[in-house]
Amino acid sequence: MDASGIHERLVARFGSRIAGCDLKARDPWVAVEAAAVEEIARYLRDDPELAFDALSNLTGVDWKVENRLEVVYHLYSYRHRHSLVLRVSVPREAPQVPSVEGVWKAANWLEREAYDLLGIEFAGHPDLRRLLMPEDWVGHPLRKDFVEPDEYHGISTRRESLLR
Repeated sequence: MDASGIHERLVARFGSRIAGCDLKARDPWVAVEAAAVEEIARYLRDDPELAFDALSNLTGVDWKVENRLEVVYHLYSYRHRHSLVLRVSVPREAPQVPSVEGVWKAANWLEREAYDLLGIEFAGHPDLRRLLMPEDWVGHPLRKDFVEPDEYHGISTRRESLLR
């Protein structure tokens, strides 16, 4: 099934909770409301004609100028050999999205990474804690307004450019 057919099925089932789309993009995407992402993910996985059995990637994007963060889910169906990208936008001040870890186990570490580096909280995640940064690190390094501290526990974070 192509992206247009998938989008039509989603709109028919979820109506206004489908917030937009770009079906002509290199990776066609559908935007969904944050509150509905877990329900929509479960539908995309369980519907036999869609069968999105794999979460290939989950990442976050900081759209600082628009004052929002975005979670991007790359989905794939091995049975039908089709793919889709889901996008969920949340405000930078309160970035919370329901976890899809109960739908695709691969989301466990991917959501932890987005939490750690961008500060996106995934409600219902079974073990949401930092993955790459130390537990006591202040801030989220992939946010566009992040300012790296001069030192961490007495260790300088400054280094010479390797590009010289």
